[in-house]
Order: sequence, then C-alpha cells, then structure tokens
Amino acid sequence: MSNSSEHHECVIIGSGPAGYTAAIYAARADMKPVVYEGLQPGGQLTITTDVENYPGYPNGILGPEMMDNFKKQAERLGADVRFGMVTDVKLSDGGIHEVYINDHLITADTVIIATGASAKWLNIPSEQRLNGSGVSACAVCDGFFYKGKDVAIVGAGDTAAEEATYLSKICNKVYMIVRKDHFRASKAMQHRVMNTPNIEVLFNSETDEVLGEMLVEGVRVRNNVTGEKREIPINGFFVAIGHKPNTDIFKDYINMDEQGYIITAPDSSRTNLKGVFACGDAQDKIYRQAVTAAGSGCMAALDAERYLSHKKSPAMVD
Repeated sequence: MSNSSEHHECVIIGSGPAGYTAAIYAARADMKPVVYEGLQPGGQLTITTDVENYPGYPNGILGPEMMDNFKKQAERLGADVRFGMVTDVKLSDGGIHEVYINDHLITADTVIIATGASAKWLNIPSEQRLNGSGVSACAVCDGFFYKGKDVAIVGAGDTAAEEATYLSKICNKVYMIVRKDHFRASKAMQHRVMNTPNIEVLFNSETDEVLGEMLVEGVRVRNNVTGEKREIPINGFFVAIGHKPNTDIFKDYINMDEQGYIITAPDSSRTNLKGVFACGDAQDKIYRQAVTAAGSGCMAALDAERYLSHKKSPAMVD
C-alpha cells in the first residue's frame, strides 16, 4: 500500500537526451510532465567528457554540462524534474497507469519510458578508474579523440568488429582483444577485420589491467592458453561487449526482444500498450547516439500528446 499518491497526464521515467527532450516537448504541449531521473541523472553522457558530434555545439561540450542544459531547458518550460528511482509499475492498455517510487504512487494517463541502457564492463578496477579518461564504451562517440594514435578494443561480436573497423580509419593501430580462439561476429564482419592491415587481433586473450594513472597509457593482456602477459602501449581502450537495456521493471507488461530492448511500432514510439511510449536506448540497439535518443524523445512526447488529444476528443484526431 502506498502512503501517498498523485495524478499527472504524463510521467517520464528516465533522463538523458531522450527523457529530457521528451520533457521539453511535453511541457511545451502543456502536458505538465513529471520526470523521474533515476540513479544516474543525465544518463550515460554524464560519464562522457567531450561531446563533439551533437549539432549546435561548434566547439564541443562536456557531457555533464550538456545534460545540465537539457534539464534546465525542460524545467524552464515547466517540466517537474525529480531525483528518484521508479521501483515498480502497473501498466494498463489505454487506462490509468501506476508508477511507484518506493511507497509513493503516481497515476498517469501516459508513461514515457526513457530508461536507457547500460554498457557491459569487464569489471576490473582500472577500467572504472579511467572511465572517461581513455576508457570508453562507444568508439563512434569517442574514437575521434584518438586520431593517429594506438588503441585497443575488447569484444568478439558484430559490434566490436564494426567498431574496430571504424577505429582503423581514424587510429594508427587497433588491437582487438578476443577472449576465445574465434569471433562471434558474422563472416562478413570477420573478413572485414582480418583484411584491415592496421587491426591486430589477439585471440585467446583477456584484459589483465588497463595501465595509466590519470590517462590510459597501455593495456596488459593475458593469453588464456599460455598464461603469458604482454603490455601494449595505447592511448584509448574501448569496451564493446554489449549493452543491457534498463527495462526489467517493464517486462511483465511491455513487448521486448530477447535482449530486453522494448519493441515499438514502426516509425513510432508506441509500445504494445496504449498510452505507453518508449524512446532512447531502451528501445534503440542500433544507433545509440545522443542525437538519435533526443529525436526519439521528441517522437515519444508528440505521440503521447496525440494520444491524449484523441482520448479527450476522438473526433478531432485521425
């Protein structure tokens, strides 16, 4: 039983580019959205340093600063942004949705899911210590900063192979660290990696330690067969072993794929439940960029606004 409750037209779960953009559009549509930021307000960009690929910032901007700007803009337009973690939901199909923050209940006409995804890490202390200082989980986001330098990437699937190929066009040398004696990537991606001269694949290898005090200076790799360790000088260390969408609390209600990404209708943010919309990395496993997340947040708010208009005046909307 909840000790208190309140009702709103729109509740947005999660922040980051998707959640804050949804809040901006929902606020401008006079939906008076309530945003729950989650345990990492601003999402993955708050652990990113320079963002140089978001339009409108010719000199780049720090990830945390950009997310703070998004938040301030949403608040200025009337969004109620709250620090807090949604602990449970009870979603309906076209009715009233229940959102719980511990024992506090919020009922809502529409719910926008913008909970994002979390990168999977190797869970070694040096990796976490140097995160944002040469360690990254997004080669497309951060590869530019290592132009002409030597880097390493961990992973064996299509994403790792694709990112290694991307890095090879920017960097001097790319070391690809593969735990087993074979790739998991498709044959086409394997051929592309093996035919790229400046990619060196280290099979049967695991990361023993990322080297460096303030910045990444190298990586120590351990051979799984011989036990031999090798130190390789590098400036950038990329982890590409997958992402996990933060969607567990919705699994009893929302259709998802086998990885937990929310399935939305084509060209839409609509889920299988009327009045529930999803945007950002919680439903996008392909692009995972700040600008695409922001775009999908806009879509979710527009879809929610259209849904509410139709609910209030069915004859007014197709």
